[in-house]
This record gives sequence, structure tokens and C-alpha cells, in this order.
Amino acid sequence: MTTSTESSPGLRPGGAPRRGRLQRIDRERLVLAIAAPVLAVLVSVAICCVLLAAAGYNPFDAFRVMSNYGFASNGQVAILNKATTYYIAGIAVAFGFRMNLFNIGANGQYQLGALFAAYVGGAVNLPSFIEIPLVLVTAMLVGGFWAGIAGVLKVTRGVNEVISTIMLNAITTGVIGVLLVPGRFAPEIKTGSSNSIQTKTMAASSDFFTFNTNGGKLYGFIIIAVLLGVLFQLTLSRTRFGFDLRATGRSEEAAGASGVNVKRMVLISMCVSGALAGLIGMPDLLSADTGHFFGQSVQAGVGFTGIAIALLGRNTPIGIAFATLLWAFLDATAGQLSTSNYPPEIVNVMQGTIVICVVVAYELVRRFGIKRQQQKVGAQLAAQAAAAAKKEVAA
Repeated sequence: MTTSTESSPGLRPGGAPRRGRLQRIDRERLVLAIAAPVLAVLVSVAICCVLLAAAGYNPFDAFRVMSNYGFASNGQVAILNKATTYYIAGIAVAFGFRMNLFNIGANGQYQLGALFAAYVGGAVNLPSFIEIPLVLVTAMLVGGFWAGIAGVLKVTRGVNEVISTIMLNAITTGVIGVLLVPGRFAPEIKTGSSNSIQTKTMAASSDFFTFNTNGGKLYGFIIIAVLLGVLFQLTLSRTRFGFDLRATGRSEEAAGASGVNVKRMVLISMCVSGALAGLIGMPDLLSADTGHFFGQSVQAGVGFTGIAIALLGRNTPIGIAFATLLWAFLDATAGQLSTSNYPPEIVNVMQGTIVICVVVAYELVRRFGIKRQQQKVGAQLAAQAAAAAKKEVAA
């Protein structure tokens, strides 16, 4: 028997019609979210055009060189391989950002994680299904431990994580210098033809699979990067931990009042962010093309790149994916500009202006959104007042 409180399938309990998933999307909010990065990219392109023209170069030819490489098969593979590393970096930093934690130390965390992972991987020779997980877990544990120091300092002594992670980055350089010497993490008897100091080369069983394409070998680690993005989104949107993380990031006082252990959330978030950062160096370390060792050839500065990408992608997995592809495209095409006698530094200018412009654009869009909300609320109040006045006149 149907009671009066039950609603029909097409109606809400109050009698209002149900809206579909697409109808529930706030289109204006979606447009505003896209407008900021698009505006930032357009402004940065305009600035770079002016700089190239002032230096005597044809800006359209420079962009043609970049686009040609981007559409070439080898260029696409190079971009995706770079994007794999950058995406992990962006996710690692974004995890802290969603908690309102600025993990500036991702750079040191991934370098230290890669060093220990290469050392452990070089000390053993195990089957692939044991060797590769061992290397990954080592990198994550070291990265998480290094970031956890900043978390402990914050919850016990109130040390700002920006300061502590920056200092930990500097300490990382010293720690690597102390450990990466012959007889410690580097073999006493030099192996290979390189004169640089490096860890022992890991066994062939540490090769992570690759996809053979017309443009070259594509990292199989790109699947791991995609899975990290999916897990990141599911954790934030489908778990109690994700809800607590977002609530604490918006207001620690409100989250604490609702029963969330803020200090524990800070510590866990820093450790997880550091553990993800530990994976940044794994696509290169587990690739046979880069040598399976940690040395001077390790890619530097990726942690800072992750900060810019997370900021550009608004700390969402999809946004970070687009920002990663853009960043990887710019980095990969810098070499093509150099071979075509264009200044490759224009790429650095473009990346820097994108970051600056996106910060300004987000603020402008945020203010515009608030103004629009105020106008909507004002219009609704005015309509309610007019309706009330009309009823009074009718009575």
C-alpha cells in the first residue's frame, strides 16, 4: 500500500521533479573552473609571442615546430613518458594540497626514495614479481618516512610544513652526498663505462614492461600512474578518510568539532603524500633505457614541477592529467626549438607565465563567481519579496 509520504519515481519526496545527473551539473561553475586555466594559457602564449617577436623570431614558426613534434609519433611517446612521471608528481603534491598541506619537499622525497630503491634493488637479484614490488615499496616507505618528519614537526611542535619540507630538501642533497660514495651505496669497484658515481646496476628482472610503438618504447608505468589517479579520486570522493581529509583541509576547527582527529589526519596525509612522491623516480629507474641505477643522471626538479601541475590542474585527477600533458608537451618540444635555432628558454618563460597567470586567473574567476552568487541570492530575495507583496495586495 502506498502511503502519502512515498514519492513517485519521477518526483522527489517533496514533490519536485527529479533531475538527471547531467542536469545536476552546475554549468556556470564548470565554465568558471575551465576558464581560469584556459585564460592563463592564452595569456602566456600571448606573452611568449611578444617576446619571440621582440627577439626577431617569428612566433608562429616556433609554435609550428612545437606542434609538428607534438603530432609526430616519436614526439607523442616522449610526451607520454614525461607525462607519466609528472602525473605521479602532481598527484603526490595534490594529495597534500587537498588537506591544505603544502608539501614542498616532494623533490627531496622522490630523490631519497629512488636512491634507497636503487640500492636495495641492486643488492638483490630476485624474480620480477618480487623484485619490482620490493623496489616500489622501498621507494614509498622512504618517501613517506621523509615526509612524515615534516608531519611530526607540524603536529608536535607547530612547525610550518613549508619551512620544514624546504629544509628537508636541502638536507636530502647532503644525505645523498654522504651515502652515494664508493663503499656505501656505490660499489667500491666501478662498474660500467661511466666515470660518475652511481649505485650498483639492478638486475634485468627489475625491468618494468613497456609498449612497443612506432614512436618508440612507451612506459608501462603509465598504467600505474592512471591507477593512482583513479584511486586518488575514489579515496577523496568515496571514503570516510577522503571526506575527513577534505573537511580538515577546508576548516580544521570545524573538522575537529565534528570529531575528526586533525593531528592524525595531518600526519597520515603527509606520509601518504611522501609515499606517492617516492614513486616519482620509478618510471625511469625501472626502465632498461635509463640504466637501472641512481646517479648523477637522475632527473632533478620533478617535485617542483609537480607543484605547478597540481596548481594548474586544481588538485583534481582529470585537471592534473591535462596539466601534465601540457607541461610534458612544453618540455619535450624545448629540444626541438633548440635544434631549429629557436631559444629553448622560451619554454621556461611560457611555463613560468602559465603558473603566474593561473594564480591570477583563479583569483579573478573566484571573485567573479562570488559576485554571481551574490547576484543570484539578491534576485531570489527580491522575487520572494515581490511575491509576498503581491499576496498582501490580493488579500
